[in-house]
Amino acid sequence: MEKNEERKILFITDLIDQRLRKEKEIDYYERELVKIEERLFFLRKEKELTQLIIDIIDKDKVIDLRERMYERIQQVGSSRTDKEE
Repeated sequence: MEKNEERKILFITDLIDQRLRKEKEIDYYERELVKIEERLFFLRKEKELTQLIIDIIDKDKVIDLRERMYERIQQVGSSRTDKEE
């Protein structure tokens, strides 16, 4: 076999090896990308939920629990007073 032919064979095998390595690398990064996209999806949903909670609080749609408890205590207290009279 000539030296030139030997070089061509080696060169082709190197290229094939390089192509296989690149395919494996691409597969790896595609799998990682799927994981990252899933994580991003859930992070965006969490952010939306947090923003919704902030918006609700800003619009006073959330009742102050302490205030609600005091109102409830007063209602119970006044209904007991009415019964005692």
